[in-house]
Order: sequence, then C-alpha cells, then structure tokens
Amino acid sequence: MAECWNTHTGDAVYRSRDAIKNLKIKVRIQKVTSTAVLSQHLQDQVLSQKCRKDIELKTLTSQGDNEEEVVVGWQEKLFSQYEVELFQNEAACQTPLDRQYHAEIRAINKAKGRRNQRIFTYTDHDRYTNCFSLHQLHNDLVSTTKSSPTFLAERMASVRHRRQERRTMDSSITKSRIINWDPTDEFVKSSHVVNNAMQTMHIMGDLGPPGKLGQKENECLLATIKTDGSGTIIVKPNFNKGREPYRIVTDGEKREVWRLTLENASRVMKLEEREREQIMYKDLYNRHKEYLNSLVGQDFEMPPVGILRYLLHGEIVSANDFEYDNLYINFFMELPNSESLILSFFSYPFSFEAFYMSEKENEELIPQWPVLYFKVLSLDFWQRYRTEGYGYLLFPAMPGKHTVTCHTWRPVQTGTVSALRRFFIGGSAELEDNSYVRVPGTFKGERLSRFGFCTETTGSVTFRLHCIQQARAFADAALLKKRRQKVVDHLGGFSQQGMVCSILEAYQRAHKRLQEARESLPRDVLNSAAQLQPESSA
Repeated sequence: MAECWNTHTGDAVYRSRDAIKNLKIKVRIQKVTSTAVLSQHLQDQVLSQKCRKDIELKTLTSQGDNEEEVVVGWQEKLFSQYEVELFQNEAACQTPLDRQYHAEIRAINKAKGRRNQRIFTYTDHDRYTNCFSLHQLHNDLVSTTKSSPTFLAERMASVRHRRQERRTMDSSITKSRIINWDPTDEFVKSSHVVNNAMQTMHIMGDLGPPGKLGQKENECLLATIKTDGSGTIIVKPNFNKGREPYRIVTDGEKREVWRLTLENASRVMKLEEREREQIMYKDLYNRHKEYLNSLVGQDFEMPPVGILRYLLHGEIVSANDFEYDNLYINFFMELPNSESLILSFFSYPFSFEAFYMSEKENEELIPQWPVLYFKVLSLDFWQRYRTEGYGYLLFPAMPGKHTVTCHTWRPVQTGTVSALRRFFIGGSAELEDNSYVRVPGTFKGERLSRFGFCTETTGSVTFRLHCIQQARAFADAALLKKRRQKVVDHLGGFSQQGMVCSILEAYQRAHKRLQEARESLPRDVLNSAAQLQPESSA
C-alpha cells in the first residue's frame, strides 16, 4: 500500500487575459494516518470493480480535525486561530488594517463563525507577507528537493513587492555620477537586482495537533501566488491536475505526514459571456481610436496645388572596410540652386524637407531629386587627418523605409612619397569639388572625362532613410478617384508606379542615342528610307 507523491514543487507560470480577481484555488489538506491509508486503499479497490457502484466507507474515512478543504479567492483574507486571538483584543490593534481586521473578526463571531480552521491566508496587505524570512520561503515543508538558494534568490527575498519608494534624482547631482564606471562588489550586490512590482499571496496551514491550534511554530507555507498585473501568474507549487498529492512532513518528534492538493477552481466563462466580453472590448477599442483621432484632427497641413512636398528622416548607420578607424563624415545635400554643409555622427538622425514645383508640363519634364555627397575622414590619436573615401547618395524616389549601402573611393597619387606621407603625417589627395564623384551641378558640357584620374576603392557607408511624399493630388485621387496626369503626381508612392523617374531617364537616354545614330548615318541612306515609306504604305 505504498503511496506515490508529487515531487515537482517548482514554480508554474501562467498567462491569462482575465482579471486576476476571478482566480479561485481549491486547497485540500489531509493528515495521513493508518486509518486514512487503509480507507483510501479499500476505496480504490472498490472503485476499480466495474460491477459495483461507488461505496463510501464512512467508518474508516478520517473526518474532523485531520482534513480540511477550502476554496480561496485572490487576496481573500482567511484568519488563522492566532490572528483571531490577536485581533479580538482592540488594544492590540495599532494600524488601520488591524482595526479593520478587528471589525471583521467581530462580524464573523456574530455570524456562523469561521469556515476554515487550519487553512488561512496572508494577503499582500498583511505585514507577514513581506516579512517572510528567506529560511521560511525556501525550506517550506512542501518542498522535497534540498538546494541552497542562489544569490539572486537571496536578493529578491528581501525586496518589498508593493509600494516601492521611487526616489527622484536631485538636479544638483552631476550627470557624470549617474554611471558608476568602477563598481565594487557591494554595489553590484545592492544594485543589480531585478525588482518588478509583484502582488503576493500566501496560503498557509496550521498543522498543529487538535485543540492546540494557533501556535506560530506549527504554521506551514502551503502555496504562493504572485502576479505582476499584466496577466502573468506564478503559482508554487503547481496545480495537481489529477496527479498525485504533495507530501508535507512536519518538524518535531512525531514527523506527521499530510497530503496537499491544489486545484484551479475558477469558473469557466460561458460562450455567451465570452462573446459579450469580446464585443465590449471591441467597442472600447473603437472608442479609444475615435478619441485619438479627435486629438489628432483632420486638418493636416497641405502643400499648394502642383507642389510636391518631400520629407526625409535618415541616419548614418555604419561605415565598413576602411583602412583606418575613428571615422567621421562630412556631407552636404545638393539642390538645384543651393547646398548646405553638415557634420554627422554615426546613428545621429538628420532631417531634410524640400518642395518641388513644376512650372510647365511637357514630356521631357523629369524631377531632379536631391543628392547627398559625403566624405569619410579619419582622425587618430596623433591628430593625423586622412581622407578615407568619397561617395554620393541619390534620394529615393519612392516613399517608405530604405536601407542603402554606398561604396566609396578616394583619389591616389602615384609613387611612394604620397603613401609615406599618408602613413606618417596624414593627409592625402583631396577633391576640390565633392560633387565630382557624380556629374557636378556646375558642369555644362556634353561629356565629362575622367581619363587619367587615379582612384582606389575603399569601404562602404550604410544609410537608413525614411521618406515621405505629400501632394494635394494624392488626396484628390483617393477621394474623387481621378487619374493623376502630371509626372510629379505619378511619383506619389503607390507601388505599381515603380521607379518612374528611372524609367523616364532611361527613355530620355535611349531617345537621345537614337537621334545621335540618325545624325551619324549618311544622307543617301536616309533618303532611300524616306522613299520606301510611301511604297510600303501603298
């Protein structure tokens, strides 16, 4: 008749979207005696026989003080015999909570009395909940595995989980003292502790002999329930869920054995209640959405008719594969008639806003997007400056998020003198005009020749860009479903438009090459082709 026990006494973590106040736990303790063991064994044998009905062995079942079953709600206060005797005396009540317990105990005594004898609770408001010593929490009688607590467990055991003191930082403290660059062991032990605000509830048991209840040395921690208010519930030990009961062995000479069973007794929501709750949440979210829309409003700033507003928020993410470290970047954005110089740090955001207006509409009209020219430099410990590379970035023609990697190069001089100068004292060949990496804006000729210009490929720079395009035609097309006609409007951000600017540029280049080819042909070939056209049409 050996009995099996449940030895898994660790924490069980649950997540629930329901309110924690609906949590109900059924707790049952039973003292193991020779009569109880024989009764359980015979009861199992009778229930295993299919030809007989359930037989209750009332003569052998232990009743009275050796067994108790109670359903406990979240933060429901059940008084122990010790608390009843303590709070009955009004002179012993010092705090408002003590006086509240005094009134509740008087009301219970006037009524039918307590519904519990051995099982009681310590709620999150009780002084005992946050004053449990580490020895009590980790050496509870339910636990069967003997292990020493970790450093984190020791630190967390002394942390108060409610109404923590949030100290504000004094304005007189310098910012250099916020970070401790040389922490000591005592500082690490006192500061590096995860301290989440948790609500705690302990379910206790008075395992003293009958007639001698109310002694503190006979109290035993049966279960602990914690929640952080965001749907996470921690239960120790876990619910039995049909498995064997937990084994409790008391201290002392007798070494009495008790059974502990924990079950989730929360009421399951019906289908109608669940649907009604979903409708309520949906209505709540819609109301909150309408409230946010009312705060934002509908009167957005719109550009005038025929003007495209271009906004760009970007950052320089990284620079890779350069010869030297300690890099920084100078860059400027080139517009048709203006430019600006900016010194940038990595991961430091920059913003840009421009307005494009088309004065006349023709088939050769192509918007000229801004270009970002950048120069990568390095500065070492000996204050030696070196040019690491030049590059450019054409602003995206499509709105949205873009991650662009630009490759760079730098001019080099032939011979070893320039290489030695660059290595020992810094400095190297530089461009007078950074826009030379592309077609300069000041170039007015037909062909830009770089013949004989020596360069060396260096590293790459990665940009992260967020682009926004705004035009009144976009809103008109969405509301009135009108077809956009201008090239500027076609660059509005719909994915089916594609890279319209690139397509127009490619078409213009092909059209120009066709015209050049026609001009290079002999005149007799052109005249013969013109004579063949009437014959073919006939």
